[in-house]
Amino acid sequence: MMDWWWQPFAEFAFMRRALVATIALALGSGPIGCLLVLRRMSLVGDALAHAVLPGAAAGFLLAGLSLTAMSLGGFVAALVVALAAGFVTRATPQREDASFAAFYLIALALGVLLVSLRGSQVDLMHMLFGSVLAVDDAALLQIAGVASATLLALALMYRPLVVESFDPGFLRSVNGPGATAHALLLVLLVANMVSAFQALGTLMAVGLMMLPAAAARFWVADLPAMAALSVALGAGGAVAGLLLSYHVELPSGPCIVLACGAAYLLSVLFGWRDGIAVRRLRTARHLKR
Repeated sequence: MMDWWWQPFAEFAFMRRALVATIALALGSGPIGCLLVLRRMSLVGDALAHAVLPGAAAGFLLAGLSLTAMSLGGFVAALVVALAAGFVTRATPQREDASFAAFYLIALALGVLLVSLRGSQVDLMHMLFGSVLAVDDAALLQIAGVASATLLALALMYRPLVVESFDPGFLRSVNGPGATAHALLLVLLVANMVSAFQALGTLMAVGLMMLPAAAARFWVADLPAMAALSVALGAGGAVAGLLLSYHVELPSGPCIVLACGAAYLLSVLFGWRDGIAVRRLRTARHLKR
């Protein structure tokens, strides 16, 4: 049984790289996902994951499969979408979720069109779904750097980010850095999406960010505990997904996201804070009294 767990990572370097990359992604994206869940901005992560595609495609057209060009292009494209959606939200009566939905659909279509100009179906599938088993040393260093910078930025701006998430009006009333905190959250979100894009693709990257955070919400209410549990669930989903893909010979990215999805479904049912089974048990005990 121990060989089933350890043999793939002990024997193959690409499995070890994939494991380190996904755990680093979980470390950086888990706390960001928790803040998005608390702000009711869960779908914004999905929108920005799609917004990476046209910039990455532009980098691909200019420099081929260059990590630097595709990452820089994806970062710029996602920031443009975030700023454009924010401008429309402030300048019109339209809500933020509708603005993000509109711009991410435009970005997704533009990205697919750009890839089709010079790329192949294989290139498009790689950008959409990634290949975590093909992570090289350069991509691994980028992922680790983004995760480290994310944790440092969250530590330095923790209080403004939390207050701005729960009560942005209060932060404005005391002249706090509300706009700076909001902008920082978007920048960190985009940076983590771009780094995850290299390993999991645009469509899978958001799963590792949002599913563990949504699952953790069913177990704890305290934000630090929620962030820590989100990271643990993301790392556990990464390990389980990689092992499943290795032993059953399935694609690694979808297996990782499905493992995180299984944790979410179990949390919905049995989560100690708000799980369905626990709530019904508490209601039954209350009625007996």
